[in-house]
Amino acid sequence: MSYRILAAAAAGCFLSLCVGQAQEGTPATGEWRVNGGDTGSTRYSPLDQINAGNVQNLQVVWRWKAQNMGPKPQAAWEVTPLMVDGKLYFTAGTGRTVVAADAATGETLWLYRGDDTAERGAVRANNRGLAYWTDGRGDERLLFVTPGYQLVALNAKTGLPIPGFGVDSHVDLWQGLDRPVVQKGTIGATSPPIVIRDVVVVGAALRVGVALPTKENVPGYIRGYDVHTGKLLWTFHTVPQAGEQGTETWGKDPQTGIDSWKFTGNTGAWGPLTADNELGYVYIPVEAPSGDTYGGQRPGANLFSDTIVCLDAKTGKRVWHYQLIHHEMWDYDIPAAPVLVDLTVNGKKIKALAQVNKSAFTFVFDRTNGQPVFPIVERPAPKGNTPGEWYSPTQPYPTKPPAFDRQGVTDADLADYTPEIKAAALKLASQYVTGPIYTPPIVKDAGGKLGTIQLPGAGGGANWMGASVDPETGILYVPSVTSPYISALQPGGTRSEMPYIAAGGLGGPTVMGLPLIKEPYGRITAINLNTGEDVWMTPNGKTPDSVVNNPALKAANIDASNWGGSQRSPILVTKTLLLEGSNALRVLDKKTGQQVHEFDLGSNLTGGTMTYLVNGRQFIVAVVSGKMGEGAELVALALPEPGAAGRGGRGGRGGRGGRGGEADPN
Repeated sequence: MSYRILAAAAAGCFLSLCVGQAQEGTPATGEWRVNGGDTGSTRYSPLDQINAGNVQNLQVVWRWKAQNMGPKPQAAWEVTPLMVDGKLYFTAGTGRTVVAADAATGETLWLYRGDDTAERGAVRANNRGLAYWTDGRGDERLLFVTPGYQLVALNAKTGLPIPGFGVDSHVDLWQGLDRPVVQKGTIGATSPPIVIRDVVVVGAALRVGVALPTKENVPGYIRGYDVHTGKLLWTFHTVPQAGEQGTETWGKDPQTGIDSWKFTGNTGAWGPLTADNELGYVYIPVEAPSGDTYGGQRPGANLFSDTIVCLDAKTGKRVWHYQLIHHEMWDYDIPAAPVLVDLTVNGKKIKALAQVNKSAFTFVFDRTNGQPVFPIVERPAPKGNTPGEWYSPTQPYPTKPPAFDRQGVTDADLADYTPEIKAAALKLASQYVTGPIYTPPIVKDAGGKLGTIQLPGAGGGANWMGASVDPETGILYVPSVTSPYISALQPGGTRSEMPYIAAGGLGGPTVMGLPLIKEPYGRITAINLNTGEDVWMTPNGKTPDSVVNNPALKAANIDASNWGGSQRSPILVTKTLLLEGSNALRVLDKKTGQQVHEFDLGSNLTGGTMTYLVNGRQFIVAVVSGKMGEGAELVALALPEPGAAGRGGRGGRGGRGGRGGEADPN
């Protein structure tokens, strides 16, 4: 593997911090030490120098451009930078480069390149960042996973690899998976590791499983490593192995008679991880098994797929678990970090965990023991007739909170803006299978139908952007999209040894140039987790021009400009505001959902917006990318310094009001 330090700065200032690792709760100093703001993934900051009264005065202070960090501009930069002691740390160039920059000026301090893609491949082009650790006595480390799935420890001050960490300053994560990686690019990581009590916990992203050439794949085990040495401390089998709890939920392959736990793969955790430092627990959002839309070769509920698993971070022992979906066939794997927040429910104080899912459900648990805060009931699930498939008789349904986006498809969900549009929508929908959530996929053309209209689609509902929470109020903010998926199957044929593979597509059919499913196409929902009730919903994202200018809507004098869109990014919550990025950085009143201001930063926001304080000045940093090959940028905004009128950077476009406070139409 090739490791190169491209540039290194002199060691920075010594940290005057108490002993601690990645701390739960955003530090009072105004830093941002963990991908989710804190180990509880709240994406909350108590800073309030920037507020509703002055946010319109924000100016662009600096831009850090990532165009030269790879062979071509990064199309979707999904990173969330960290900020510690006045320095920003982030990955760029599809995760091949680690960067340190001055948090006040954007000046590059050092670069480290750990490119192993030629030798090992890369499972995805996405990389969402890295982890930070310090002993409080001068040892500061950055932990990141290379595209080729190797764990590397760097000196945060210099960017130099840490001597004595693993072998040659890296740990080969291909080792210890029980099954060999037979093809490069099969397994990797798209989200950063998390550090808790000197243990680095690493998840896994697997090759997308809708059209795997074989039913066998590498399982995405969760592993803990010593932050000092890189020594493997423990492994948790997300597909249980011989003698472990859960093997009874993996039936025998009807074609071979082999227990399916012996060959099924995936079940990684490709979303961000969450931890509770006080309890010493780490929470794992486990994804679907292979394949995503057909599971006839793995009959049974398939524990621990689609399961929240709580582990003791020191030992890797399971503390509790809860499976959110039995026997996956919708690609509804858990994509987002669990969010930790302390609640008061019916007068009782609860250390809670809230998990949003692609399915548009929010599951709320007592994070100490896994007991549901609001009842979760098993309800009968729709059955299908795909040859050889196994169907779970029930699925878990939370009784509270209500779903934050549309679930399932009925005639009432179809576009009906004019009588002509409604008639065309009904005719088009008749070519597909429709029904409630968990209606299974069908074999394409079976019964004369093209497929099942699945809503939410395979992209969610919620996705890796997850949710953010205000710890002072217990209100959870969830960005979601209403985008169906045509869930259809086709014989594996020469493409796969599996009987069936996916034959569907994202986005769903259109009617008279409009999405078949009615608006809003994107939304933000505020949920009071203390009561399990919605507070408000507001459309989110830019409505496509093709919808706004649709001739049928224009003729009927229908304004579609505030119907939302499919763009979304992680939400940042501060003491007074809510910031969400889609096609622009939108600032909302977090109590009502009303838009306060909007900034056009020149491209779509694709990563995690974060905030911090340097030299008494609050900064907001947004991650943008994807516009006409211009590449990715970090854009830093701040209020003008006293006496600096007219000297600031280019300001964002603002002043557009937004509609908020609406009830969810479901």
